[in-house]
Amino acid sequence: MAYSTTTTVALQVAGLLLALTAVAASANMMSGSAAPVNKSCVTGSAGAAVSIGYGGARASAGAGVSLGAGAYRATCPRAEEIVRAGVERAVAADPRMAASLLRLHFHDCFVNGCDGSVLLDDKPPFFIGEKTAVPNANSLRGFEVVDAIKAELEQECPETVSCADLLAIAARDSVVVSGGPTWEVEAGRKDSRTASLQGANANLPAPTSGVATLIQKFRNVGLSAKDMVALSGAHTIGKARCTSFSARLASGAGVSFSTAADMGFLQSLQQLCSGSAGSALAHLDLATPATFDNQYYINLLSGDGLLPSDQALASPLGATVPGGADDVDVAGLVAAYAFDASVFFQDFAESMHQMGRLAPGGGGGNGEVRVNCRVVNSSS
Repeated sequence: MAYSTTTTVALQVAGLLLALTAVAASANMMSGSAAPVNKSCVTGSAGAAVSIGYGGARASAGAGVSLGAGAYRATCPRAEEIVRAGVERAVAADPRMAASLLRLHFHDCFVNGCDGSVLLDDKPPFFIGEKTAVPNANSLRGFEVVDAIKAELEQECPETVSCADLLAIAARDSVVVSGGPTWEVEAGRKDSRTASLQGANANLPAPTSGVATLIQKFRNVGLSAKDMVALSGAHTIGKARCTSFSARLASGAGVSFSTAADMGFLQSLQQLCSGSAGSALAHLDLATPATFDNQYYINLLSGDGLLPSDQALASPLGATVPGGADDVDVAGLVAAYAFDASVFFQDFAESMHQMGRLAPGGGGGNGEVRVNCRVVNSSS
């Protein structure tokens, strides 16, 4: 697939990034990171552990839920090893699976907290879960990988490791196996006995969302505008169907393009999608599609963001954040992450930690550890 990586654009981006040194330094202070500036503007420390300040201490994520690092050290010592090996096998067979497993955790946590509800199969007419919601139908994948890992966990230590924890660990390992940062995953979640189709349709951001809508969606579940920008960086891996960015091709998603290269990028996508009835897949990051790095943000600065919701982050119009205690210069943060991958890695790990603490609204007291992630235990 053709994309705009011409010398002219490279020079323009390089010049812009150098001019944004002050912005990056400001973001370092904002994130509390003391990491040195990455002069390459592209690479970070792949797999490097980042410190996010919780030190393994247990923390309440809602009534009835107590999360902590090393939760399975005594009850299932090989739990994380089993999950990691399963993720590595799956990604080796299908590199796209890393993004799919990461996305499963995101779509789980945004609907009634991180409770494994996204994994429940429909049982019409009695139960319709989240899999057929508009953001999920014919889009979420990786369920068979989760099934295989869960089967190994059940053989090793029956009824011990929840499906919700499995997703959280697998998401971390998917980032690591793709070259991104690692962090300690807090565990202790319970699995929900229900799911919410309405919640999935209402809570999950759409690929056409503008900055204000994206921020509000994150604030609705207790995450900040900064979390939104950092977690959007997950789009440095994975693919999207043409139907997800058709609005981008039609109008540029409200972003002003200033170079012929920008238009060349869109024209290459139009060529890919023409005649495919929207089913063709494009890399979210055309430059380094299988590597978890900060290239996603560099792409945004050159107008090469795939989804309308992605490219909107770099628009000057996106710099105005609705009022709130978490005000942040969205476009400035995009530039900071493009300039210094280590800042992005640090903030991404912190935001994943925060998202992983999203608990069910009613707490976890009524949860369980499912034996089969697709069905509640009473239906097994």
